[in-house]
This record gives sequence, C-alpha cells and structure tokens, in this order.
Amino acid sequence: MSNINASGWRPTTPEKGEGSSQTFTGNHALMLEEALIFEIGSSETTGVDFDFPSSPAKAGAQGSKDAACDSGLLLPQENRLGGLRREKPIGLPGLSEPETVRHYTRLSRQNYAIDLGLFPLGSCTMKHNPRLNERMARLPGFADLHPLTPVDCAQGAFEVIDQLAHWLITLTGMHSVAMSPKAGAHGELCGVLAIRAALDARGEQARKILLVPISAHGTNPATAAFAGFTVEDIPATDDGRVDLEALKARLGPDIAGVMITNPNTCGLFERDMKAISDAVHASGGYVYCDGANFNAIVGRVRPGDLGIDAMHINLHKTFSTPHGGGGPGSGPVVLSEALSPYAPLPFVEKTTDGFRLVEEETAEEHHAGTFGRMVAFHGQMGMFTRALTYILSHGADGLRQVAEDAVLNANYILRSMEDVLDAPFAGAGPCMHEAIFSDRGLPEGFSTIDIAKGLIDEGFHPMTVYFPLVVHGAMLVEPTETESKAALDQFIGAFRSVAERAKGGDPAIKTAPHFAPRRRLDETLAARKPVLAWKEPERAKAAE
Repeated sequence: MSNINASGWRPTTPEKGEGSSQTFTGNHALMLEEALIFEIGSSETTGVDFDFPSSPAKAGAQGSKDAACDSGLLLPQENRLGGLRREKPIGLPGLSEPETVRHYTRLSRQNYAIDLGLFPLGSCTMKHNPRLNERMARLPGFADLHPLTPVDCAQGAFEVIDQLAHWLITLTGMHSVAMSPKAGAHGELCGVLAIRAALDARGEQARKILLVPISAHGTNPATAAFAGFTVEDIPATDDGRVDLEALKARLGPDIAGVMITNPNTCGLFERDMKAISDAVHASGGYVYCDGANFNAIVGRVRPGDLGIDAMHINLHKTFSTPHGGGGPGSGPVVLSEALSPYAPLPFVEKTTDGFRLVEEETAEEHHAGTFGRMVAFHGQMGMFTRALTYILSHGADGLRQVAEDAVLNANYILRSMEDVLDAPFAGAGPCMHEAIFSDRGLPEGFSTIDIAKGLIDEGFHPMTVYFPLVVHGAMLVEPTETESKAALDQFIGAFRSVAERAKGGDPAIKTAPHFAPRRRLDETLAARKPVLAWKEPERAKAAE
C-alpha cells in the first residue's frame, strides 16, 4: 500500500500498511517528512511570551514590583508593546525558534543548488558564483550605501559603475550602455523602447512590426508585444538557424526591426548575423540581440561588429552574479551610436571633477532624446560590484577562456550523448554554450519528461525540457565553463544510464523519481488546479 496519492503528495499523518502493523511516516533516513508550517504550529499559540501581568498576584509583592518597574526591569505589558498589542487573530502559526529554524533548514535540504552539483539548465548559464565576488559586495562602503546618498559621498560606487560600463562597452564593441535595467527581460524592454523612441524621432510611427525568429527566447515576443509592437515569426532552416531569405522577403516600411538571440537557443551561432543586420538596416529597421547566451562568445566576438543596435547582458549569467530564486538580476543594455541618444535615465557621467549622476534635472540638451526612466535609482549595485570583481579577476584573456571552456564542455556532452539520444543539429557543426537533444528514438510511451525525472533519482537537477519549440521533446543542456571533466563525466554517466534505460523500456523510468521528497506529480492537474494557499480545515461540529 502506497502512502502517495495521485497528486504525488505524501500525507503527514502516519498510515498503516494493509495487513501490517507497520506505520509509514514518509521519512527517508535522515530526510524527514516536513509538514506545512501551519500544520506544525497553531494560530492559537505563540512562540514568544509577551504576557506580563498588569497587577501583582499577591498584595505583598506590590512593593517589589513597583521597584522593578521604577528601575526599568519590568514594564507593564502596554508599555512594552508600545500600544501594538494585537486585538484579533491574524491567522499565522505560532512556532518556537527551534521549530522555525528546523522547518526551514529541512526545507532547504530538499532544494538543489549550484553549490551541490552541476546545474544543467539550458539557456540559463548556471555557473559557480565565486566567493570573492560575495566578499567584495559585502564591503561596508558598498553594502551599506543608501540609494539617496549624496553624489559627493558616493564617488567610489559611481566609479564601480563607470568601470563596469567601460568593460561592457569594450567587450561588446558598442557605443554606450544603460546600466539601470534590473533583469534580462527588463533589458529587452529598455532596448525595444530605445528603438521605438528612435523611430518616433524619425517620424516613422508606421513601423509597428518586430520580426522574431522561432529560435529566439520566449521573452522576446512578449517584450515586443508589451512595448506595443506586433510580432511576426521568422522560420528556421534545417540546421537550426535563422532563414535569411525568409527574413529578407518580409522586410519593408512597416518593419521596426528584428529581435534575435545569438548564439540561439539551439546552441548554435548565427553565421549570417552580419548579413541579417545589413539587410534590416538597409530597410530602415534596427537589430536587437538577446545577450542571454553571451557567455559562449565573450572575449571572442564583439556584437557591435555584427551590426547589433541593442543587446542586454545578463550579469547573473555571463558574469556570475547569483542566479535563481527570483533575483536579484541585472540586465545592462549596450547600445549602438544610432540608439545611444535615446538611452534611459539615470546614468553615471565622468567629469573633470569626478562623477555625476545625469537625471531629468541635469540631462540638458546633450541627452534630451531619452525615452525616460526605468527604475527609481541606479540599478543593482550589489550585482555591479560582483560582476566587476569577476571581470577584474579574470582579465581579458581569462574572459576569452571562459567562452572557450564553456563551448568545449558543451561539445563534450554533445559528443558523449549523441549515440544514445537524438542530437538534431550534431551535424551542423560544433555547438556553442549548450547541447540539444530530442525525444526521437525513444520507445512508445516514453518521453522527455521521463528522462528528466529519472535524472532526479541520479542526484541531478533536470535539464531544460521542451524548449526551444523548434525541437520536438527538446532536452537542452548547458554545463558552463566552471565544471571540471570529472564533474561532466559523472553527469554524462547518469544521463546515459537514464537514456539507455528509457530506450530499453524500463518501466521504473515512467514513475521516476523514486527517491526524491515527492514522487511524480500529475503535472496537468498541478498546472490547471494548483493548490497555492493553505486553508484551515473545517472543525467538526459537536452533535446536538
């Protein structure tokens, strides 16, 4: 008798096996089954006692209590709480400190992290975050700096921003950079708004269409639509790259530009990138490049030389600032000379007297074309400090090696797996930062999700699955440069084992994972009817 119901949930209350006195608790060795925090504590209790008596229990104690109050050792409850005493329940569980610490520590042990092992998510660049970065970001002069610190007292922070901006411009071969966007998609929006501002300045408001290849990141069409553009797809060739002739055929007076990811999400470099840019420029449009995969070409290719007009850079990918958990990210946008006049405010400017912050009041005539402001302050200062530390610790030659090693590792995985899994573009030349596989060749009833779930039992987070959409049942693996050959061999061994078992029809793969804190969920039910909030169960009414 299983204690797992159809949704994959392990009950927190013990069950007894059928025909047995054995009790199942859901525990696995030292991995304890963890109840919801509402099931551990009660809203009727509190882990902290604020209840100080307002009157002495015995009259004889009055003198001693008054003395204690006079000395400040004991204050009446109302004074201790400053008038903030709760008047009605707030519906939160009351836990002691040990219960609270243990609850969240146990939950943390159920997470997977880059500090535990290789994180193969494709198009995510889950690389190691050097501890040196963290040490620099925690220096008091940076960590304790308030956003409203006077400019004269924040010169060191502005110099960090200026130095990082210099590196980003140099590495990309672009004219300027907007540092304020706080994430990749935020950076996309910045670039697209700059394109719109440039078209408005030219009086070409009729250009309302942005072309997006089907191999681009999904945020590209979403960003274009959010900015008010209509999106049209551009097909891919059989080797996974943009169809140049199809793109040229669609160009015209209604096209604002193209949003292209290079290297693309098939893990391939767009060989026709310069020809694409030339064609778009000749038709009067602009070229936006999604720089999420810049890790594969940093130090080797300058996007500005390929005719790019705007490109965001994910500092939380290429330059190793912490990635995941919802942020904080950072997505500076490098701009061509044509788009630089429309960059957002604020930005740091170096003068003979130091650094100044250019905002609405100080933009003056030299930046009157700005499309406006995207953030309240100056961007993600902590991420700037980490990224600059990473860049300075590597140097120009080290950053070039980053790209070379990332590409080498991805190709090692590609060539180590192509005999057991279909690799649709293995014949299209070396891949770049990531290797892509499909579910073609798996037996009837087996699919990509089975291999992904099987990897969990092998101790690895699954790869990116079912993306990009141009590959059926896609499995996208990006090892990054920070993994050693030994780590890659360990992952490849697990990956091969799961793939071979699936191809052999092993039924256990269909129900994996078996050793995770939760078994496989009904993903359709979880997506359509998710239970996202705890509700207190109804209490049984006493019989009348």
